[in-house]
Amino acid sequence: MPLQFSLGAAAPATVDSACVLVGVYEQGVLTSAAAQLDSAAGGAIKRQVESGDISGKAGSATVLFAPQGIAAQRVLVVGLGAQKSFDAARYQKVNIEAARALGRLPVANAVSYLSEVEVPGRDSAWRVRIAALASDYAAYRYTATFKPRDKNKQTELAALSFAAGADAQAGLDQAVAIAEGVRFARELANLPPNICNPAYIAAQAQAFADLHEKVSCQVLDEAQMAELGFGSLLAVARGSANKPRLIALEYQGGNAGDKPYALVGKGVTFDSGGISLKPGPGMEDMKFDMGGAAGVMGAFVAAVKMGLKRNLVCVVPSVENMPGGDSYRPSDVLTSLSGLTIEVLNTDAEGRLILCDALTWTARTYQPHTIVDAATLTGACVVALGKHASGLMSKHDDLAAELLAAGEETLDRAWRLPLWDDYQAQLDSGFADVANIGGKSAGAITAGCFLSRFTDGQRWAHLDIAGTAWEEGRKGLATGRPVALLAQWLLDRAG
Repeated sequence: MPLQFSLGAAAPATVDSACVLVGVYEQGVLTSAAAQLDSAAGGAIKRQVESGDISGKAGSATVLFAPQGIAAQRVLVVGLGAQKSFDAARYQKVNIEAARALGRLPVANAVSYLSEVEVPGRDSAWRVRIAALASDYAAYRYTATFKPRDKNKQTELAALSFAAGADAQAGLDQAVAIAEGVRFARELANLPPNICNPAYIAAQAQAFADLHEKVSCQVLDEAQMAELGFGSLLAVARGSANKPRLIALEYQGGNAGDKPYALVGKGVTFDSGGISLKPGPGMEDMKFDMGGAAGVMGAFVAAVKMGLKRNLVCVVPSVENMPGGDSYRPSDVLTSLSGLTIEVLNTDAEGRLILCDALTWTARTYQPHTIVDAATLTGACVVALGKHASGLMSKHDDLAAELLAAGEETLDRAWRLPLWDDYQAQLDSGFADVANIGGKSAGAITAGCFLSRFTDGQRWAHLDIAGTAWEEGRKGLATGRPVALLAQWLLDRAG
């Protein structure tokens, strides 16, 4: 069950809760709430600081059980790091670590006074929103494919209250909606590919639409796409027994006739590389290759839950890229929905091949105000930016600035890469209008350049989330990025 959030304003020493959270900086500097608890408890926190049991190191957590003079059963003292360098990113980190520490305790409810910690340039609504999103992120548990656990398990955190006034309510409401979108995206992306295939994604989209009056869903199958001329997308899908789908969710939140904002997400539910087969080690992570689809659908969910006053469409081209007797091959020439022909040089550069048809269809069908696509598109972007920032490409400076600002506001950051025409020559082909790869150099940029050829006349931006869509490691989970970035961008557009 997702965490239940609320606001409260009681004095920390008087709160009757299973646990109260307060912060301590390095050098033993107590926050206001920590100082109040310390005074009520006869110096219990300061003694722990002086003994070295509480260091103040960012993200550290120390539990004080049943201190005298305090109504709460426990006090969780969270390290904030150096006070002079405390910033927004640190604030997010300590809230994540605080929630993880809470999750290890047998507590059903808690009250956090970390939301009162001053963050330069940020107000109470922002602090509550980030704290709630960070807590929900840390509390998420993937359970879909595990044996059901014993019902007599340890008490788990169910409710978390933040110390804040009514002026933070809007931030909390936004957090609840965005958190639902992030969970939707994470759950979809974490599922194994034998469950989460194109048909499954289509079913989830339809189920969401059925629950919301202003939402509708359209799904195109293989035959319908063939009739329309989706030659590039269908080529990628040919090697798999799991047939492709094009999924379109529509939300009528604005005025009738207003051009919608469009989100397009790469939905490759498993990417073997096709004939250009990937190496075996690490291939299991390729279930996350539909992270773009999960991300845009999660942002769509968040927008609907926030009730944004804008029309929105979410388009997901979904396929499985597998080797087989009917698989497309290197040297094949495909005819895209746009009419442009594409020379296939590598079947593992398949994401751009399904996106190009989806982008063309979206532009033709909806005449959108703006299109933003999200895709786990290139390993080159991971090399360039690591796991911290998504790659952003656009020829529209104003759109790029909007998305970058949304990323900074939510700490779901992106970094702009160039999309200069100079790079287009790397996609020249002797056999078709364009090649699907541009060689070893500037791989993320040339992938963006490829997509730009199918967005002429559109206000468009591309997010490469190959580095940010999931966590590293054998037990790494989907992150839900870029749901927060896209949700904030849409929120900003709604005014």
